[in-house]
This record gives sequence, structure tokens and C-alpha cells, in this order.
Amino acid sequence: MQVKGVRLYGVDDIRLEEFELPEIKDDEILVKVISDSICMSTWKTVKQGANHKRVPNDVADHPILVGHEFAGDIVKVGKKWKDQFKPGQKFAQQPAIPGQMESPGYSYQYCGGAATYCIFPNDIIEKGCVWTFEGDSYFDASVAEPMCCVISGYHTNYHTVPGNYEHVMGTKEGGNILILGGCGPMGLGAVSYALAFENKPKRVVVTDISDDRVERAKQVISIEDAKAAGVELHYVNTAAMDDQEKELMDITEGHGYDDVFVYVPITGVAELGNKLLAYDGCMNLFAGPTDPKFSANMNLYDCHYSRTKILGSTGGTIDDMKEAINKAASKEIKPAVMITHIGGIDAVAETTKNLPDIPGGKKLTYMQFDMPLTAIADFRKLGETDPLYAKLADACDKHNGLWNVEAEKILFEHFGA
Repeated sequence: MQVKGVRLYGVDDIRLEEFELPEIKDDEILVKVISDSICMSTWKTVKQGANHKRVPNDVADHPILVGHEFAGDIVKVGKKWKDQFKPGQKFAQQPAIPGQMESPGYSYQYCGGAATYCIFPNDIIEKGCVWTFEGDSYFDASVAEPMCCVISGYHTNYHTVPGNYEHVMGTKEGGNILILGGCGPMGLGAVSYALAFENKPKRVVVTDISDDRVERAKQVISIEDAKAAGVELHYVNTAAMDDQEKELMDITEGHGYDDVFVYVPITGVAELGNKLLAYDGCMNLFAGPTDPKFSANMNLYDCHYSRTKILGSTGGTIDDMKEAINKAASKEIKPAVMITHIGGIDAVAETTKNLPDIPGGKKLTYMQFDMPLTAIADFRKLGETDPLYAKLADACDKHNGLWNVEAEKILFEHFGA
């Protein structure tokens, strides 16, 4: 069948084009892709081409489909999987395949999210990395991958029990959490999860250096929302502080932070987080640095005498991904806090190539129609001349400016998707 997709040929060479999708084999599944969220990892892949560890060396001759944060509908099932999957079911997927480097959106000619249709090969299905879900939206499943990484961070942190060698996994129940650089898309996902995690904290403090980002954060996850969930939430602009260490410590009445997440790879931020650790505190370098020599001064005296710990986390497990989707479906978390822009398949290539220069959070694209990449914040202005954007603005206004199920359905009805 003829399909459209965005394919990688080499460094800075991705193209939206039509190509022939082969008939599926008995151990494969054909899917219709509905939504795909564009990840910074894809931009990094485009900048590296065949030098990327997940991209085949012959990509120039056999281009791969990009996009790994995608969801949609199952269309056709090979006979090996007919007892497990049925046409018409919604699918979700985990792009980090256990035991192999090959991954959707990086390694396969016919498996990637930036396409109208794609094929899941047997190796992905056998590893349990494709499953069905019953949610009322597609976008929640698309942004489940970044949410999965957030969840993994919470599960990766650990604490100790004096007198034995037991490690208690997860952030500290009833403790203080500090999310440094946390008013961006991933940080807001972390705030949302903090309100739903079984190890519910007493207090969450979120920092940024932009008043605009802080104000948007307060809008989409309010202090009142957190209070209703039993959590004390603070948003602070550290750029306005005279003494960041003292003022952040004062919020905890001098206790310090049991769990610190560093969401920006900046030396000074990591060093600040380390200084604010409580006894038995755990600091997670969540933001991935691009400099292989990235380093910072850490207090090893506290590491020895105060049992402080430093670690990093990236990616997540299949269970983390399923938790993200299930909690989104049950409205326990709000992955939509990450999304700031909406577009169609025609917006994928240029958006990916220019991703670091486009402000805001996650860019969510829909594969079954064309639509320019558009900031949700611009819907109301555009709605003055375009009825579609007026409807979208109304729907988002009902949800604190967030993308939502109603808005998604408006798009589907308008484009006949």
C-alpha cells in the first residue's frame, strides 16, 4: 500500500515522501498511526545520521522512519498474533526494546511514528513492547513515553534503612521533593506524577528562571490542585532570589530535600541541588548532558556522613510505560501539561530539524492530515479568522489551556481523520 512518512537518509536529511509499504508477514502487525510526539532524541538522531548507535549504516540506501512517541489503531494482524490483537483496537508501544539496540523511529524501514501507517516486526511484539489500551484519546499514549521516563526517575531514586543494607526504592514517602528547572514539559510531568505517586511527598518545590514558565505552571497544575491531593506545592523563580540555597532550604524549615531532580544539565544547578540534600537524600541527574565530560563539584563529606546519594536515570521500563498510560486513562496524571504545539504530518520534518529553536514544550503531530505547527497559546488569535482555531481555543480554555480529548476530536471531525 502507498503511505506517507518522514524518513531519515543521513545527517540533516529527513524527507516527507510517499513510498510503498509491503504486505505484512505472518508474525507482523499493520497499524494506522494517529499521533506522534516529536522528541529531542529524534533531533539528535537527525544531527548524527548513520553515526547514531541505533541507526543502520546503510540508511542512505534504506532510509528509516523517524518518530518513536506514537499511538494509533491496529489495522491488520498476522496469524501468529491473532489471539492477542484484533483490528480496530487502539495500540500503544514502548520504543526501548529489551535486549537490543534496534528501536522504532531509529532503526526500521517500516516501523516509526512519523507515518500514516507502519508495520511492527516480530522482534518488537515478542518483547511485549506493543499492547492495547482503552483510553479515550491518542495523545495521552503518544506522550506516555516521556511520562514513562519521568516515572522511571521516581522509581529509580532510593533511600536506606539505618542498621541494615536494605534499599527502599522510590522517592521518600512524606518527604520533600525539589525539581530544579521544573517548569518545562518534562518537569511539569514530574509535578503531575508527584501528586499521583504511591509514595506521596509532603512537599514539592519546583524552580525555574522564567516568570512566564512559572505562571504557566501555576495555571496547568495549580497549588490548589496539589493541596486537594494532599501535597504542598511551591513554584519559585530562583533568578529573583538573593540567596538561592538559603531560601530554598527555608521552605523545608531547614530539613532539606529528600529527593532532588535536576531537570537541566547545568553545572551550577546540579551543585545547588547537591547542597540542598537532606540526610539520606537522593539526587537524580534526570537531564541528559550532551558533553561527555560534564561534571560538577559534589559534597563527598555529606555523601559519607549524611548518606547522600547521586545517580541518574534515563528511559523507563515496559511497566513504567503501562503505568503512564493507565494513570493517564484514569485521569490520575495529566500528560497534556507537556504539550504546547499541535501540527500535522507535513509539519514533522521542519519541526524536527529546528526543534531546539522552537520555544515551548512537546510538539504533538497528527499523521492523518496536514496542519502547520501551531502553538496552543495562538489558537485564540488565529480563531478570529479561522473557525477551526476558535473551536480549538474554546476546548482548550475549558481545560486550563491544555490539549484535551474534546480538542482532539474537533481536529478529527474537521479533517475527517
